[in-house]
Amino acid sequence: MDWLTGTACEQGRGIMAGLVSPVDLTEAYLEAALRHPDRNLIFARLTPDRARAEAIAAHDRARAGLRRGLLDGVSISWKDNVDSAGIPTEAGSALLAGRTPDRDAAVLENATAAGLACLGKTHMTELAFSGLGVNPITATPPNALDPALAPGGSSSGSAVSVALGLAAATIGSDTGGSIRLPAAWNGLVGFKPTPGAVPMRGVVPLCGRFDVAGPLARSVEDCAELLAVIAGTRAPDLTGAAPAGLRLLVPDGLPFEDARDAPVAAFEEAVNRLDRAGARITRAAPPVVAEAMALSPALFAPEAYGTWKDHIEADPEAMYPPILARFRAGASVPAPDYVDAWITLDRLRQVWAETVAGFDAVILPTSPILPPDRERLLSDPDFFAAENMLALRNTRIGNVLGLPAVTLPTGRPACGIMAMGIAGADRHLLRVARAMEAALSASS
Repeated sequence: MDWLTGTACEQGRGIMAGLVSPVDLTEAYLEAALRHPDRNLIFARLTPDRARAEAIAAHDRARAGLRRGLLDGVSISWKDNVDSAGIPTEAGSALLAGRTPDRDAAVLENATAAGLACLGKTHMTELAFSGLGVNPITATPPNALDPALAPGGSSSGSAVSVALGLAAATIGSDTGGSIRLPAAWNGLVGFKPTPGAVPMRGVVPLCGRFDVAGPLARSVEDCAELLAVIAGTRAPDLTGAAPAGLRLLVPDGLPFEDARDAPVAAFEEAVNRLDRAGARITRAAPPVVAEAMALSPALFAPEAYGTWKDHIEADPEAMYPPILARFRAGASVPAPDYVDAWITLDRLRQVWAETVAGFDAVILPTSPILPPDRERLLSDPDFFAAENMLALRNTRIGNVLGLPAVTLPTGRPACGIMAMGIAGADRHLLRVARAMEAALSASS
């Protein structure tokens, strides 16, 4: 098999069986990255010395029968908002140029302890505040399916590094869709955990009450194993996960408003395949979705601007104007409105939990649009603003409601199907996602 395009778990099993060495895998990924013509648009910086040392240690453990887990010796990339000791971590922003932490983030510490090799840091949207993935300040990675299109963000380089075979998997972060959108637009699986499920110490914040780190990979199994690694827990048992009998809710209404034809058609085809595989599909339009989403302007931008205003106003010219405008929009939200929005949202989250209590997951198109032309995004601020809000509309539902969520490929390019679970029930959602994956891959 082609190990570099195999899943992370396949690589782990290959290492365990003595079929491939962690050293050979790491060297092959580093060589592939160095030879790739768009390397500098995908990786902010490679970490070859660290990766090689970690791969050698993993190789020695494997020979001694002392592997630390399934992914011991597997090489992955990291979004450049995850602190790495002695390596610049700049979060895609000139405001943080040269910022070099002296300690790994907790998620990277956990991954290192589990034996994974760190290949390097990937480019991202400026301070993680856009879903489109274009960043003229540092770099805009090419969409893996079509370089002329936006890659999705903010975990843009992360998704592209995996989709192009330059890493076995990657860790990104998600505040409004930043794992799931680039995963969908580059043909990957992306898992956003429930906020609080993963330690966030050492991850550069955007909106602390929404931020969560999570995996982008080639399979649900990879995401389950990687989540366990970075959270310091055990992976769920996915054995026997099957679509028959799954109770799935399609939330009509807002997720389909202004949606483009292709993502909706891909979603409906996927729903039909799930139905044929024995899932029980219910359609409804819970009003709580629109009510919760209406609170977004009073939640995200105020927290983001409050977090970064001193850095921003010290050098606003260093920022990409559309991102600067998004941050500054938070300055106009009065504190009482912010507090009231959270009080209302806490109530609506309870209403949502009661509404979906009888379902295994809620399913919807990951994004209502396809990836836009990246040059038009960079040249037309109004187009950028409109496409960005629509691109993130569906993923943001899961963030606002505080849910775990996962995107799966539908079989149509750049079109994902998203499943949202119950807050805190990440392990159950991963079993649901594995069952969906089996039905969709068998039928595609």
